[in-house]
Amino acid sequence: MLGSGSRHTGLVRITILVRPGSARPGVGGVHDGALVVRVSARAVDGKATAAALAAVAAAFGVRPHAVTLVSGAASRLKVVEVTGADSDALARLLAR
Repeated sequence: MLGSGSRHTGLVRITILVRPGSARPGVGGVHDGALVVRVSARAVDGKATAAALAAVAAAFGVRPHAVTLVSGAASRLKVVEVTGADSDALARLLAR
């Protein structure tokens, strides 16, 4: 499920698994082929999704508007695109 990244274009498409209400927020690891994103926000009114997108942006070292939700707005499993990302950052996050 994890997408391929390209250093040349700086665009990475990945599947993330959002774990809302986490006591220890962070980005890293893999669960069923998806990058795990733990956020403290609850899954109410899109707050967990917004927090997850912000966390992904921070993890890749890009601005929040560089992370676009492609699918999964109402699901814990989401597909996002990160513009300006270094594909090596994805490998580091998956290894956590």
